[in-house]
Amino acid sequence: MKAVRFVNPEGETRIGALGEDGTITDAGAAGPQGFVPTTLAWEALGQADGPTHDADDVKLLHSVVPNKLIGIGLNYRSHAEESRLDIPSVPVIFAKFSSSLIGHGAEIVIPREETRPDYEGELAVVIGRGVYRADPAAVGGISAVNDVSGRRAQLETPLRQFTLGKSFDTFSPLGPCIAAADGVDLADIDLRTTVSGEVMQDANTRDLIFSVVELIGYISSGVTLEPGDVIATGTPSGVGDSRSPKRYLREGDTVEIYVEGVGTLSNPVRNER
Repeated sequence: MKAVRFVNPEGETRIGALGEDGTITDAGAAGPQGFVPTTLAWEALGQADGPTHDADDVKLLHSVVPNKLIGIGLNYRSHAEESRLDIPSVPVIFAKFSSSLIGHGAEIVIPREETRPDYEGELAVVIGRGVYRADPAAVGGISAVNDVSGRRAQLETPLRQFTLGKSFDTFSPLGPCIAAADGVDLADIDLRTTVSGEVMQDANTRDLIFSVVELIGYISSGVTLEPGDVIATGTPSGVGDSRSPKRYLREGDTVEIYVEGVGTLSNPVRNER
């Protein structure tokens, strides 16, 4: 099953079940956190019998509004190598402000001061069960996320302040849906990023340095993960900052993040007016 949060033609924010044919079946009003992928929420979604809409006729929002949006750095060996950095011995954790979230189809807006805006396609895992000190069953669903990165802000200090440059408004597209994690092999998911039709990243989660289960274990050894929290699990090689010549995002681009089992998250790019 796939869950979406959307605005219907009447302007109401709703939860819906996304079908393989691209239609959305209304499953009820959306709460303040959107779709939180608990067992009960998936069961309710499976019983959706409201009006149906074509996905192209509604506005898709990011499906969940997480209390915590957690980023992972350097979690593909190929990305660490292209960045000329050592393979980390423990996961690299940083925060992204939830105010940076946007949904499928919304615009990524590059701030005037940011001269090196970059893309990072990633698998997102959404927590469905509260957990402290690890529980693989905590994963309630998966999605696609673009960890858009302002490299100027990220790298302009000696300590590399990840949070600011990765938390600009609109810099966390998430969607287009949350797919149920039941039966999904999290260690074998294809991931692909294209920018204006050109494939930039093409990888599989087999290449993760730290698996999803290991990430949950590491983070939850001091931080309680709550239902609805999102972990962006890291990006593979091919980011714009490591290319020669470098390829940063620019006005008129469209970034598409494909995650196997989820679908394609697509967002146009423009400069701040």
